[in-house]
Amino acid sequence: MAETKAVKTAKQPAATKAVHEGKVPAKPAAKATIQIQYFRSMIQAPVKHKRVIKGLGFTRLNQVVVREDTASIRGMVNTVPHLVRIVS
Repeated sequence: MAETKAVKTAKQPAATKAVHEGKVPAKPAAKATIQIQYFRSMIQAPVKHKRVIKGLGFTRLNQVVVREDTASIRGMVNTVPHLVRIVS
């Protein structure tokens, strides 16, 4: 009377399975970065531009910050190209 039901297991790629079993250490992917310099004052800039500068993390003139190279950061830089420059 006891019937056994087949249990389906989720198939994982070999690399993922090996990581979960502890055989291969997981390496974080190297993220691209971008260096941005704040070189022009925002005194007469619109409030929206001032907020973008603060959002990028700038606190003083001629400051260089390193940010992750993502679409959102690129969009912020493209919003205020007259105030910031990409160093590398």
